[in-house]
Amino acid sequence: MFKKILIANRAEIACRVIRACREMGISTVAVYSDADRDSLHVRMADEAVHIGPPPSNESYLRADKIIEAALSTGAEAIHPGYGFLSENAEFVRKVTAAGIVFIGPPPEAMEGLGGKMSARKIAIGAGVPVVPGTTEPLRSVEEAGRIAEEIGYPVMLKASAGGGGKGMRLVMEASELRSALETAQAEALAGFGDDAVYVEKAVVRPRHIEIQVFSDTHGNHVYLAERECSIQRRHQKVVEEAPSPIDSEDLRREMGECAVKVARAVNYVGAGTVEFLVSDLDRSFYFLEMNTRLQVEHPVTEMITGIDLVREQIRVASGQPLSFSQADIQIRGHAIECRVYAEDPETNFMPSPGKITRLRLPHGPGVRDDGGVYEGAEVSIYYDPMISKLAVHGRDRSEAIDRMRRALREYEVGGIKTTLPFFRELMDDIEFIEGRLDTGFIPRFNERRASTEKNEDIEVLEQIAVIAAAIAATPDAKQRDESSPNSQSNLKEKWRWSLRRSV
Repeated sequence: MFKKILIANRAEIACRVIRACREMGISTVAVYSDADRDSLHVRMADEAVHIGPPPSNESYLRADKIIEAALSTGAEAIHPGYGFLSENAEFVRKVTAAGIVFIGPPPEAMEGLGGKMSARKIAIGAGVPVVPGTTEPLRSVEEAGRIAEEIGYPVMLKASAGGGGKGMRLVMEASELRSALETAQAEALAGFGDDAVYVEKAVVRPRHIEIQVFSDTHGNHVYLAERECSIQRRHQKVVEEAPSPIDSEDLRREMGECAVKVARAVNYVGAGTVEFLVSDLDRSFYFLEMNTRLQVEHPVTEMITGIDLVREQIRVASGQPLSFSQADIQIRGHAIECRVYAEDPETNFMPSPGKITRLRLPHGPGVRDDGGVYEGAEVSIYYDPMISKLAVHGRDRSEAIDRMRRALREYEVGGIKTTLPFFRELMDDIEFIEGRLDTGFIPRFNERRASTEKNEDIEVLEQIAVIAAAIAATPDAKQRDESSPNSQSNLKEKWRWSLRRSV
């Protein structure tokens, strides 16, 4: 087993890896930019190495500085977390060439699954269903139009090298195609340095369901149930849960076996996630992509299986076989995770950087907060604004929702805006409670919120009008008994109360 590991990441995921290492008796090395000098992960690690200015391309994306930090501190392995260099095959090769172990899959698996088109080819070769579409980059708008007509509108344009919704456009009809393709290509080039875009059939009201897989160097491949990740904004997940509210053993087994086929096809090693689109109409499912790293939402899988995925990553990277088999995987209860961002839900989720002046974390049965901040910490403008992942576990989905409501009420953050108010409303939404989820959930939820607020405003105005009319209709109110409910003073007080409520 390793004696020392460097974490090539920051914030909450770096803290998560440090905790796993501490439990295993492994020393840790943090890396940090100027902006993160006082960050929690730096304070928690046994050692910390400065790697550059705040911009990621001058610090956390500098492979040379990270490898140099590992060598200078004697770290035997590097854990990449997620994001930054976690899926960079060239970085893996450089790490290995330096005599350091990379905690993750081999570079060949990353390359095969890193491009969406190459990943589709691998899935097809493994006999896994994929959404009808192309496996090569589109060469012209004419070609895109011909293929779109063949598979039928609506279609989705996607950047081959992309993720996080960049270079992705939904096209409902032919007249939108040219503009959407040009925009998707420009976004892909700016975001990934590659303007390759492909087209596939858009699945109407799809669920986004993913399967956690794990593989070792001894040829063992298993799947650890599914996660429902349909609640997204701008193609970014904000709420995840396990298992899916669909909760079908047959569907879980079919998707799990397909996910293992993909992992086996590339001789995968470590933790990975195979993502699927699932039709809410007939439960048909299609391979979407595979993420060759640990996922942000891994806590919900840990909570329902009892398996520490980070600990297992470290064990597998050290050459040990998986500590569990497929037969050992059992689902216990239900887990839900909310990604708490430093964003303002009332201004279309605009970032809200700044100093955290107050922080009160939720506690109690079944509550877990994977955070990367503390009271007095600064949320930087340079990085992703996620400050923590709040996860809860219950005996069933209903208890998990109740527990999340309670935890969200306890959670207090001062000095910045957060997405906590949004999640508090979400937990009371009838469609969420009933598990009627798909990737278009949030726009519909926002429409329901707006409609409810409008109706409440109308109700208040109606009450004000009724009270005002009553006051006007009682000219002799001064001579009436002031204890009467309809006396002028009492009617005026009702009117003032209604005004306060409307404000």
